[in-house]
This record gives sequence, structure tokens and C-alpha cells, in this order.
Amino acid sequence: MEKTVFIRLRHRVQVHPNTNVCIGDIAQIIVSDTELIEKLKNITIYKIKESDKNIAIIDIMKVVEAMLDFDSSLDIQTVGPVQTIVEVVYKKRNFTNLYFALIWLLLFIGSALAIMNFHEDVSMQQVHQRLYTIITGEKIDKPLIFQIPYSIGLGIGMILFFNHVFRKRINEEPSPLEVEMFNYQQALDQYVILYENKESMRKIVDD
Repeated sequence: MEKTVFIRLRHRVQVHPNTNVCIGDIAQIIVSDTELIEKLKNITIYKIKESDKNIAIIDIMKVVEAMLDFDSSLDIQTVGPVQTIVEVVYKKRNFTNLYFALIWLLLFIGSALAIMNFHEDVSMQQVHQRLYTIITGEKIDKPLIFQIPYSIGLGIGMILFFNHVFRKRINEEPSPLEVEMFNYQQALDQYVILYENKESMRKIVDD
């Protein structure tokens, strides 16, 4: 009697070097027999090698083949992604506080220069002076009544835009930067999958 197995690959998983990747590490399995689930999860599907470097791609067909080798009577139904990106995570290097301080200082100076150059390009000081003259009828070199609130508003606007105050999130809504990073990661994953497939086809042709 056939047993129906539903399997859904995860989009991306992280493993350590020289790890045996099992089906349970990269996929969700649903079947009425709980004992069978554990056996299927423990099937080794791939061995991480040094040649994999940072990323390996596992295709759903390889998973189905391994499951049928284990039990040819299974009726396997696949759902969701057809490939899983396996990211090999190596031991992180420890960075000193001085290293982070230098990065923070570099970003701070770069951001400040970018804002000042933008204001210089759009003649923001002349705009404030002109607004002050229009409203009060007087000319002044430093209209602080506009410049101070504008500077405070600029800082608040940046906080609201990035949706963070240091490490604390203001609300659950993702910031535009997080959305762009998500889109970039999706495009990068798609490229990696296509590139790995091309490399696999090239090896087959060469052989």
C-alpha cells in the first residue's frame, strides 16, 4: 500500500563545514506515520565538502530519489520551492571594539559629508534665508529659527525612515532599507541557484 508523503523544501538553511546534511535539515515532511517521518528525516542527502566553499544547492529531485531509494512504495508530493540553498557558516573572526569604532567613525563622517554636500548643491542656506526674508521682511545670514528645527527634523526623519533607535525597533513594520535588503537577498539567491545549475550542466557536458 502506497504511503503519501508531503515534502516542502526550505528556501535557505545554514550548516557548519564537513556536515552531513539530512532531509530533515532542509525540508518539512508530513505523513501520517510518525515513525516513518523520523526515518525519512534522518536520510543523509549531502556531505558538505571543501569545494562547496560557502554555498551548495540541493534540488528536490535529489531528495525524491533518496526517499524512493529508502522506500520505493512512497507516493511523494512536493510543495513549494524546488531547490534549497545550503549556506556553509564558518567560524566568525572576533573583532575588537577599536575596529567597530573606526567603522562607526568612517560611516559617521561619510554620512555627514553626504548631507552637507547635498545641502550645498540645493543651496539650502539660501533657501532658509529667503524664507526668513519673505516671512519677516528682514535679511539675516543665519536664520536659526529655521535651521535648528530643520536639523532636528532631519534627525527624527532618519530615525523614522530606518525604523530603529540604536538596536530598538520602533514598530513591526519593515523599513525601506530592510525591504531593499530583502529584495537584494532574493535576487542574489536566484542568481546563485541559476549559476550553480549552469556549473552542474557544464560538468555534465565536460564529462
